[in-house]
Amino acid sequence: MEALNKQDSSLPHKPASRHAQSAGNVLRALCVAAVLLFVAGLLAGLLHTRAEVGVALRWAGFGLFVPFAVRRRSLLLWTFFAMLAGAELGVDAPQIATQTHFLGEIFLRLIRMIVAPLIFGGIVTGIAGHGELRGVGRVAIKAIVFFEVVTTLGLILGAIAINLSQAGVGVTLPAAIQAVVPVAHQAGWQEVLLNIFPENIAQAVAQNQILQVAVFALLFGTALATLPEPQRAPLVSVLQSLTETMFRLTRIIMVIAPLAAGAALAYTVGSMGLLTLLPLVKLVAALIVFVLLVLVPILLAARIPLRRFAVAVAEPAALGFATTSSEAALPLAMERMEEFGVPRWIVSFVIPTGYSFNMIGSSIYLSMAAIFAAQAAGIHLTVGEQIVMLATLLLTSKGVAGVPRAVLVVLMATAGSFHIPTSAVLMLLGVDTVMDMGRTAMNVIGNCMASAVVARWEGELKPVA
Repeated sequence: MEALNKQDSSLPHKPASRHAQSAGNVLRALCVAAVLLFVAGLLAGLLHTRAEVGVALRWAGFGLFVPFAVRRRSLLLWTFFAMLAGAELGVDAPQIATQTHFLGEIFLRLIRMIVAPLIFGGIVTGIAGHGELRGVGRVAIKAIVFFEVVTTLGLILGAIAINLSQAGVGVTLPAAIQAVVPVAHQAGWQEVLLNIFPENIAQAVAQNQILQVAVFALLFGTALATLPEPQRAPLVSVLQSLTETMFRLTRIIMVIAPLAAGAALAYTVGSMGLLTLLPLVKLVAALIVFVLLVLVPILLAARIPLRRFAVAVAEPAALGFATTSSEAALPLAMERMEEFGVPRWIVSFVIPTGYSFNMIGSSIYLSMAAIFAAQAAGIHLTVGEQIVMLATLLLTSKGVAGVPRAVLVVLMATAGSFHIPTSAVLMLLGVDTVMDMGRTAMNVIGNCMASAVVARWEGELKPVA
């Protein structure tokens, strides 16, 4: 009888299934039509027909794609769609596009609001609530070693790429460039180490010093873990509820992530023009080579499934690419890596630490930009001088986490040490914002990969069915 009831209850679903299949076919047809219209709009622009024709075709393509995107309910798809629409808006209506920057700023403020409690709760509950006190030191050492090895490889690869291309040779330096750049400050290792430890936790939260918050959480979680169970349990329970609430709030905030990504790209294209994106191609090519030659072998050696990892990092990387902010992608990256199987306390410690020590994309760009500036200035650097420069970049890049235009700060400090003219570095100012898109996406991917690799080394990477 029970089997019959199940069979009967399944009968009404057959028409619904056929209806769903028919709806799916319609959506796929709309998607194909949207792509064809968009391509036709691009071709119309290349053939120098009336501008209105190309614009109308491209926006018609966007309109047909909306039902498909809504039905799929994919944050990655929505973000990609919003980025395309934002770039199109920047080309067609730059005056309107430059007014959309506030949407991205609202999103970043909401992200900053949840980052500190998310990191604090994740680390403390992992240490005190799950007895991970002994593993903290091992994870910290493994994470730092991984960060230093990978960023060094990034610097080397960037140097090789720019030496082979000789892109700066023959470039004419402008007479003068008027620009406001943060004051270059070359921090020593003592200062770098000092800045890891918070003087005031409220100040660290207010100034968005992510690594200081993580260090405080480590110390707090260690102290809490030493308390007797009756005294520890109530606070651990509260912090577990806090962490779950922050992850739930993350999902709510991520609803507007595609809008923020689209607004950010609209602002970039509207204020700087679409052609400014062309230099990004060179950096992306270098990043792809780095992924194939360095990251993929590391993932294979750590026995991390490539396809599943790519799916996990796709959304955080796309968000970081569009907003040029690793911070904007941090909560989503933590959530996706936890879903990937990395324990929460490892995710909560490794990813924030990577914001200061694991700037893979920035490392590749730093070496390329520094040697490019030297080539443009007509300065020939020997292999020994380039090695010293890379070592300097490796050190100075650790002391500028959270500084606006941090890469330019590092470049200015390094350029002075090697007598490279300031004008050669400032030539890169115009494309730095655009290049920051590729750097940020790679930084996000590198931090996610670090958490997965460290979890595998610890034997803590959970298989996901």
